[in-house]
Amino acid sequence: MSGNRNTLLGCSLGGLLLALLALHSLPQSSEGSNILGVFTSHSPSHFIVHMSIMKSLAEKGHNVTVVSSVPPKVTHKSIKHIVIPLSDEDEKTIHGGMVDMVKQKPSIWTTMKSVLSSLSLLINTQVDTLEDKRFTDLYNNKDNKFDVLFVGFFFNTYQVGLGAKFNCPLIISWMAPPLSMVNELIGNPELSSVPQMQISVAAGKPMNFQQRVANFFSTAGFGVLGKILDFRYKGFYKRLWGDDKNMPSLETAMKNVSLVFCNSHGISEGPVRPNVPAVIEIGGIQVKSKPDPLPEDIKEFMDNAKNGAILFSLGSNLKGEYFQPEVVSTIYKTLSSLKQHVIWKWEDPKNTPGKSANILYKKWLPQDDILAHPKLKLFITHAGKGGMAEAQYHGVPMLALPVFADQPGNADKIVENGYGLRLELTSLDVKEFKEAINDIVNNPKYAQKVKTFSKLYRDRPQTPQESVVYWTEYVIRHHGAPHMQSPLVHMGIIASKNLDIYALVALALYLIFLINKVVWKFLWRKCTGKSKKAPQNKKVKKQ
Repeated sequence: MSGNRNTLLGCSLGGLLLALLALHSLPQSSEGSNILGVFTSHSPSHFIVHMSIMKSLAEKGHNVTVVSSVPPKVTHKSIKHIVIPLSDEDEKTIHGGMVDMVKQKPSIWTTMKSVLSSLSLLINTQVDTLEDKRFTDLYNNKDNKFDVLFVGFFFNTYQVGLGAKFNCPLIISWMAPPLSMVNELIGNPELSSVPQMQISVAAGKPMNFQQRVANFFSTAGFGVLGKILDFRYKGFYKRLWGDDKNMPSLETAMKNVSLVFCNSHGISEGPVRPNVPAVIEIGGIQVKSKPDPLPEDIKEFMDNAKNGAILFSLGSNLKGEYFQPEVVSTIYKTLSSLKQHVIWKWEDPKNTPGKSANILYKKWLPQDDILAHPKLKLFITHAGKGGMAEAQYHGVPMLALPVFADQPGNADKIVENGYGLRLELTSLDVKEFKEAINDIVNNPKYAQKVKTFSKLYRDRPQTPQESVVYWTEYVIRHHGAPHMQSPLVHMGIIASKNLDIYALVALALYLIFLINKVVWKFLWRKCTGKSKKAPQNKKVKKQ
């Protein structure tokens, strides 16, 4: 018995030792790290994605500070916020631009036009935020030390200099699939097989000829726009940090990005493409694994919906006041005639389009939590990336009313994948709107398609939140993780496109051609010369 006890004790100690060794071999967390997030874009939907990243890190025990131009909708009790709002004049300019956009039929050309027309405002307001004393105090105060810095990317490449300014690794947060302007920062190759975000192609399917032509010119257009913006970025970089001799050049700063978190999941939603290790996809980062309890009025309204409920929201950027009165009237007439309960995101509850027992107006909505409710039958959306991801995650079919940017392409993907239908907001009429709603609600094929996709979308080795925490801590542990960087970052266009090799091959072929030409010319002359010198038989005249 004594021998057995000793054997068991030895086994127990050995097992304990192995367990301790296994724990020791696991990556050590970087809990308590100081993390700074700089999110200067004035888009609330972008900010929701960025703040979902920050919330994941705060929940893990990190010390998070966030600078933004809009107040947060997603937050955590331990996050320190510094809000530097836009001026009233800038707010009015943005309002005017949005009103103009919703009047136009959405397309790539109207999107490019609207982006170009508002580009100066987009860039200038972000620079103004960085010049505000509330922000500059962060790096002027030598007591502030940060282990990693996040920058929300949106026409602000010059902000990569913040990594050098704060002397810490830099991570980019981008709210869409990898884009050319983001790819160049981490050496992610541009491929002709990968469609730009406004070109709709079902996951796993190749583009047809027409789509490839559109994709070619779209890629070229973004490339030209990027080169034009480079001049402005250099000017802003000099304006912000030109007097600091310790700052590297913008070109050097652009080569020191550690990671890019992209709000996408190419494996399930496409486009399927090869990415370098520095691209980490976290599509659906804003979706909670377990929904929060709904506010009592919304919960009661949805629970009492005998025929199901519908959520109508055109996102955080588009307000009801931006739309033409006749469009709002069409929407109200349609929704008020339905037997389903409708939750309508409307910014001014005191001045609504009309009163109806089946409509609940709310200024702000816990969209993710509403989409998780079992009685929700349909999501009427502008096809923004964030809302689409939430609906796909919860398996809710959609009716898309796109307005600008990536929304038309997203709406086409909804239709192509069978997750719902698309209508044009500017030409909406009651009959087609109601028919589309009833078709999606009553035909189970849409819900079945999106629920099937939901299983695929959720099936990952790590949740988006776990990926954010792991890779952020990885960058901190390995001091920026320079070993992950693609060599393409340090290669110019000549080397990366093998233009010098093509030139060398062309030169070699030309030399071979010249040598062949000389040799054949020589041989030809030799042959023809011999024939001319050949002896001729001459007749001898008799005398």
